[in-house]
Amino acid sequence: MGRLMEGRKEALETWLAARMGADRVSLTEVRKLSGGAIQENWAVDAEVTGGPFAGVQALVVRTDAPSGVAVSHGRAQEFALFKAAFDAGVTVPEPLWLEAEGAVLGKPFFAMRRIAGVAAGHKVVKDDALGGGREVLVAALGRELARIHTVRPPRDDLGFLAMPEGSPALAWVAEFRGWLDGHRRAHPVLEWGLRWLERHAPQRGDIVLSHNDFRTGNLMVDRGGVTGVLDWEFASWGDPLADVGWFCAPCWRFGQRQNEAGGIGPREAFYRGYESESGRPLDRTQVFYWEVMATMRWAIIALQQAERHVCGGETNLELALTAHVVPELEMDILDMTREDG
Repeated sequence: MGRLMEGRKEALETWLAARMGADRVSLTEVRKLSGGAIQENWAVDAEVTGGPFAGVQALVVRTDAPSGVAVSHGRAQEFALFKAAFDAGVTVPEPLWLEAEGAVLGKPFFAMRRIAGVAAGHKVVKDDALGGGREVLVAALGRELARIHTVRPPRDDLGFLAMPEGSPALAWVAEFRGWLDGHRRAHPVLEWGLRWLERHAPQRGDIVLSHNDFRTGNLMVDRGGVTGVLDWEFASWGDPLADVGWFCAPCWRFGQRQNEAGGIGPREAFYRGYESESGRPLDRTQVFYWEVMATMRWAIIALQQAERHVCGGETNLELALTAHVVPELEMDILDMTREDG
């Protein structure tokens, strides 16, 4: 049953039965899913007797990893984000039930429906059959992102999201600089990049729900199209172009740098999908800035992931290896921030 179920299988079965209005729930399989460096995802097969969910239910239980990144949301907040996205028509796994107290598994979790498809970035960028073709898939992803951006403040259900006081870009610059200032090693290239981002920061524009990790690897697809937008733990109120730049940044193309939309297909097809759904043009002149920001942000996160392994008490090969992407990201930053941009 896996470590999740150590002495807690019956408690989870009882909890699920109460949520489902069932006579009995029996867990026939629990297995940890791959990926999820920040959180843990467990595939759960539940045989349900009685009630409206009678039959076999394929679920995912999403809970905390042993340690995490400070800026990521807790499970109650992420559950609210899933619900807001689901209600806005975004293709996400349906969020079902939240256990926020940690009484069942010893830590908070929520259950959602399990979806089928492929999320692994190195597979998605190489399989031309996924999503109905390259241009079709990136256009569909553009439409998904536009639906996310229809969620706008104020929202009582998302009251835990802080409203940026000024420019979201400058807020990130300040956050990253503060973290680097407290880090035990100097990173002059990242400092250079932060100064470039500070000097070229755009004015505050529209504020929308920004997914903040909308990229190949967090997007489940099959041969028919998009089956789910995953991993909402970094979402915030922010500039919509931050998500566009994150998806298109060179660091998230999984080796297929000629395909500028997530390593999958052409950038313009992605833009067209976004614009057709939103009814508003994208400011293409500003996307480059947010690609530089994405590269900087990923470098900071990579360093933070390594800190979890070195100092955070979580011995994990994936976390340890993440820091090795930083030199490549630094080269990208230097290349992108030449004097003429």
